[in-house]
Amino acid sequence: MKRDLRLATFLIFLVCVSVVLLTAWQTWTARQNTLSDINTDTLNLTQALNTYTEGTFKQSEVLLLGLTERIEKDGTGPEQLERLSKLVAQQMDALPQLNSVVLYDAQGDWLFSTDTLISSNSNNADRAFFKHHRDVADRGIYIGPAILSRVTCTWVISVSRRIDHPDGSFAGVIAATISLEHFLKLYRSIHVGQFGAISLTSSEGSLLVRYPFQVEDIGRDLSRAPIFSEYLRNTSSGTVDFASNVDGIHRLYAFKRSDQYPVVTTVAVGQAEATQAWLSQTKQSVAVVLLLLGLLVALGRRLISHISRRIRAEEKLLATQTALIELNQTLEVLASEDKLTGLANRRHFDQFLDVEFKRAKRLASPLSLILIDVDFFKRYNDHYGHLAGDECLRIIGQAIKHCVRRPGDMTARYGGEEIAVVMPNTDESGARTVAEAILSCIAAEQLAHLSSPLGIVTVSLGLATYVADGSDPDEKALIGRADRALYAAKSQGRNQLSVA
Repeated sequence: MKRDLRLATFLIFLVCVSVVLLTAWQTWTARQNTLSDINTDTLNLTQALNTYTEGTFKQSEVLLLGLTERIEKDGTGPEQLERLSKLVAQQMDALPQLNSVVLYDAQGDWLFSTDTLISSNSNNADRAFFKHHRDVADRGIYIGPAILSRVTCTWVISVSRRIDHPDGSFAGVIAATISLEHFLKLYRSIHVGQFGAISLTSSEGSLLVRYPFQVEDIGRDLSRAPIFSEYLRNTSSGTVDFASNVDGIHRLYAFKRSDQYPVVTTVAVGQAEATQAWLSQTKQSVAVVLLLLGLLVALGRRLISHISRRIRAEEKLLATQTALIELNQTLEVLASEDKLTGLANRRHFDQFLDVEFKRAKRLASPLSLILIDVDFFKRYNDHYGHLAGDECLRIIGQAIKHCVRRPGDMTARYGGEEIAVVMPNTDESGARTVAEAILSCIAAEQLAHLSSPLGIVTVSLGLATYVADGSDPDEKALIGRADRALYAAKSQGRNQLSVA
């Protein structure tokens, strides 16, 4: 009875351990799935915000392009500026994101502005965008850093273009400013949690705008953050988790670098906050599991004395059944599989071809057979040895199996260095495609064969297709035609496909 008690106790312990391990695995899997879902959602949101940002800048770019062409063509006289004022007013009604549109001369003085307030300092030659266009003869737009407007005292991002004289010299700058509030209004409408954050930065890592908004964050250098120092060097979008350089909170980040403009959109959620639901569910699951384990142990201890004999009998029966199943599986594998290549053996091939040929004959459907032979394989064995030859056959067998992907097809070792592929319900065109893929795949393996004229291991292929015309009375005739096609391929120089 003591032996039976120990056995039953061990089984209860084993069940308890299994339940604990299974619960741990399910908990970990649920956490990984939760993180994966969060990364997918935040990345999709980042892509959408990036598209919105690109659209905002694109509208400003189109506006500036039209204004630049008009200014360079008509000049900046009083009448021209008056017409320009009316045109810009119409454009700004359609583009609510614009804070202002300003025209500067070559010295940085204002020639025209949509701002109605008068500034005591109407020269912006010290602004980064003005210096850029003055010093760089680039006709593209320039997205500057976030700046504080000297007229409206609001934080804005400038989008500007260079204006040239007819001779190509610098004539001034046309700039449109976009209020940071335009982006913040959208960011506030998106729920990213208490510790979430949405930011727009330059491609060099200078922070343009961030939600939650804090003035001191504007212009913060984030170039040393992992997103900019590591990930954006290799990819334009992705997800990563790390502690923020701004507030030290560990977050899950999704980032997207614009394909059109030098900006990066980032969406982040607090890791602890995002996984709170998973953590609560995990605590409940653990509590339930512990309760069940307690009940299991209590019932097990009570029933041990009553089930000990049954346990021994069931264990013996289970051991016998397991051994029988394993033996049957082993025999089945030995009966149908080639030990060297892992492909079906000749016996399995004969049975399969017989069944499929009869089915093709009965249903009048095509059946294709490819015979494959390794070129100069005897020379390969003589040069490299039989062990290397076996390894070569194994590699070739797996390469062929990789090309034959339909579940209903079969790849078998036909004999020696010959391999056969049986493809039910496949006409000659489809089988030719597979055969050519096999030819290319084996050539791509680049297995050295110094005794071959080609210098690498190659194969020859013979293809025959059965069609319901009475030409093949049985599967042996089909094999014969494929074999003759294989012989023709070898006679014509090897490393090629011949169709019967």
